[in-house]
Amino acid sequence: MKKLLLASTATLAMTGAAFAAGHGEEVKIGVILGFTGPIESLTPNMADAAELAMTEINESGMFLDGKTLTPVRADSTCIDNAAATAAAERLVTTDGVVAIMGADCSGVTGAVLSNVAVPNGIPMISPSATSPALSTAEDNGLFFRTSPSDARQGEVLAAILADKGITEVAVTYHNSDYGKGLSDSFIASFEANGGTVTLNAPHDADKGDYSAEIGALAAAGGEVLAVLSYADSGGNGIIQASMDLGAFDTFMMGDGMFADSLMEDFGNDMEGSFGAVPWSEGDGADAFAAVTEAAGINGDSSFTRESYDAAALIALAMMAGGEATSEAVAANVLNVANAPGEPILPGELGKALEILANGGEVDYVGATNVELIGPGEAAGTYREYTVTDGDYETVTFR
Repeated sequence: MKKLLLASTATLAMTGAAFAAGHGEEVKIGVILGFTGPIESLTPNMADAAELAMTEINESGMFLDGKTLTPVRADSTCIDNAAATAAAERLVTTDGVVAIMGADCSGVTGAVLSNVAVPNGIPMISPSATSPALSTAEDNGLFFRTSPSDARQGEVLAAILADKGITEVAVTYHNSDYGKGLSDSFIASFEANGGTVTLNAPHDADKGDYSAEIGALAAAGGEVLAVLSYADSGGNGIIQASMDLGAFDTFMMGDGMFADSLMEDFGNDMEGSFGAVPWSEGDGADAFAAVTEAAGINGDSSFTRESYDAAALIALAMMAGGEATSEAVAANVLNVANAPGEPILPGELGKALEILANGGEVDYVGATNVELIGPGEAAGTYREYTVTDGDYETVTFR
């Protein structure tokens, strides 16, 4: 059951002097993403999308009596837990953020959660950390995510193979929390459907030569090679080595492999390869496309929708709680994300603020048809795609 917004008449009827005092006050939100590392081609678009939501909130002039959201960026590196922890600590202790939009990759997200967010009471909403292990992490009610768990992605990938009649695959995964979690989830679902994994082998990031890994996978055999990795770190090398050795010509790819850079490098040679990535369709997705196009932002990149939604939820949760605090965010994210309430699409954040200011309720639909379940993670839908004429082509949504 959603908690009602408790706002006193005195609060709603601020005097001119009090409004002036609040007007322009900064509320800092951390944006911690891998601006360097294996997904660095994706994160600028993710950050831009999150900051677009904050800009929309600010331009409405209705956020908590004129307060202003200020994003503060930090580099998670995606793969270095110590560096991500240090960056998050700076966000909290030096910059004074009240919430974090991020982190991105699963391992660093877990490190930031346990080492920084929980000890300091800072809520996090990750747009892209998908490890199933995060569902049961000790978070004191501070961790949420707008992308679905890889427990769901594994089922989706296995279902795609079943529909294609593919019963034998070789699997290689990025040697990280993300890769291992997705591999485990996928194999469990694939084998439950009667499939056979000929070899399941990790690969390290950014090696100069992956011929040994590809040689072992090719020797094991399989109708396709499942690449559960990052397009900019490891996965690209696996694809390159496979093509150089003539080992595999069709690849099934997890969400970390969905990147424009992969098509730029290999698209014309990957005809018929396929995969899945968290995505959405409908009014919210259409509205997001419109607002990002108007802002000159590439909204058609991975996890941009989830990033916009994460930032929007942080702001609306504070508004619902009546204060720009970490406590308000943590207590109200589920309230503003789910029914009942007025449905809110991208571009309607000012409308949401007005409803909340007047004591009403909102159901934030956002760009991804947001519905937070269980411990605060997205139910989510996936875009199944195939590589056609050197680019991604949508097959269906699952």
